[in-house]
Amino acid sequence: MNPSRGNSNARGGFARFFLSTDHKVVAIQYVMTALTMLFVGFLFMLLMRWQLAYPYQSLPFIGSWFADDHPTMPGGVITANFYNQLGAMHGTIMIFLAVVPLVAGGFGTYLVPLMIGARGLAFPRLSKLGYWCYLGGTLILLGSFFLPGGAANSGWTAYAPLSIIENAGQTTWLIGVAFVYLSSLMLSINILTTIVQLRTEGLGFMRLPYFVWSQLVTSVLLLLAFPPLAAAAAMQLMDRVVGTSFFLPSGLVVSGEALDVSGGGSALLWQHLFWFLGHPEVYVLLLPAFGIVAEVIANNTRKPLFGYKGMVHATLFLGLMSMLVWAHHMFLTGMGTAMSEFFQMTTIIISLPSVIVASSLVVSLWGGSIRFTVPMLYALAFLPMFAIGGLTGLPLAMSATNIMLHDTYYVIGHFHYVVAPGILFAVFAGIYYWFPKVTGRKMNDLLGKLHFWPTLICMNGIFSHLILQGFAGVSRRLYDGGETYAHGMEVFGLNSAATWAAFGLLVVQIFFVINFFYSMKWGQKVDSNPWEATSLEWAAPSPPLPDVNFETPPVAYRDAMTYSEEGADKDFTPQWEATS
Repeated sequence: MNPSRGNSNARGGFARFFLSTDHKVVAIQYVMTALTMLFVGFLFMLLMRWQLAYPYQSLPFIGSWFADDHPTMPGGVITANFYNQLGAMHGTIMIFLAVVPLVAGGFGTYLVPLMIGARGLAFPRLSKLGYWCYLGGTLILLGSFFLPGGAANSGWTAYAPLSIIENAGQTTWLIGVAFVYLSSLMLSINILTTIVQLRTEGLGFMRLPYFVWSQLVTSVLLLLAFPPLAAAAAMQLMDRVVGTSFFLPSGLVVSGEALDVSGGGSALLWQHLFWFLGHPEVYVLLLPAFGIVAEVIANNTRKPLFGYKGMVHATLFLGLMSMLVWAHHMFLTGMGTAMSEFFQMTTIIISLPSVIVASSLVVSLWGGSIRFTVPMLYALAFLPMFAIGGLTGLPLAMSATNIMLHDTYYVIGHFHYVVAPGILFAVFAGIYYWFPKVTGRKMNDLLGKLHFWPTLICMNGIFSHLILQGFAGVSRRLYDGGETYAHGMEVFGLNSAATWAAFGLLVVQIFFVINFFYSMKWGQKVDSNPWEATSLEWAAPSPPLPDVNFETPPVAYRDAMTYSEEGADKDFTPQWEATS
């Protein structure tokens, strides 16, 4: 197998970037597209936060651009229907079009071949096709805003039967998600095959960097968990356009009239199929984040990870158990006590491997010679943010407390503590850490720290307030932020605090954007191993050679994290250096 087949070093400029099957080019395309979608999803969130803090008020600065008869924002005021569209598309974009493509499509596609000493991915053309499917799905989903009636407005979970009787944007949502599914399928097959088949000489499985293990389990999860949602999407599409009733029950009345369908379907069937993907999807986001943080912590403590083998085994068990917890999202659907107890038990069990991995990362700090670089700051911040997200999830694992907290802002705060200050902090750590490998230049430390500290403060300023509102019982689906909800009046003011923290978060990202693009051209030039790291990607030039990565294929002589070895003349021993 020749992983560089189909590539051409002769291509250059525009043609090379858009047509090359080099895994590094494809990964950069994933990253740039996903970062763009991250920004778009963030803007949608800002629009929603303004409406929640200042309901029925015109948007500042841009509100005057909209006429009084505008269909979605008359006079600059967000309508309830458009608010629902923003909510549905915010969740869809952030999960399917931003974070997963970043951590799996971007980091995984770029780094896995380098970390295992390979020339490229096993199926380079498949990786390019996967990216084009992802881009196609992205354009389809964004284009739905321009359809009559607008984009999907049934939530990012697309619960039936509402999603079947709503506007045409939901049909476009289903088609776009199908393209994203194809992209994920191609990506996971490629990374899984690459790890199993293309490891360099001497690189056994237990010598792999933990990041590679995290990508391996992530790929398996994508392969096994996405097909049920693909099948469900096909059935929902048939319900919408063909007239079937997979998810439509008998006797359904819409706007006072009985719906003219055969009936007999089950709306709960959609929930089961969706959440069978939905919860493994959380670990599709989380495991690569663990992998990034593990690499950064080991490098910046100058010592191996504590309990590497335990982390690997916990990760494998985590992947298995993630398939057995989906119905804890459905305690309010009336499931029997036996099933409820089963999913409570599996949800508590799955917390154990997560605690093992997180605890190993914390213990790895003990006794280390810690370097507080910008990547390390983000990696360190990831740990308490993930801990808050995990701990706030425990009450949701129990049906008795879940019933009280379900569909409140508590759920939003819990989930976002895992995904936003949690996983996104890992993403920032990875960008700052591997930027020199990708570009041959280092990002500016001062701008990096100016980006980190306000981001940490603003992230907590947003989501801590949501936790408090959830304790007060404020529903997450109130278009006016709870202004007309008597039990939410005492905490209504927290909407403004969270909203201004969100706008502050937008402002401080300017430091990252400037740093990112400035450093591409004018950043400090570095050698191939500026962090004095030990894993194989640092044996390649910076940036790695087109199509082949390494000047000569590396050989793995030891574990991937050999730091501060007793008797060594330096505090790191690269995996590719032979001992005398």
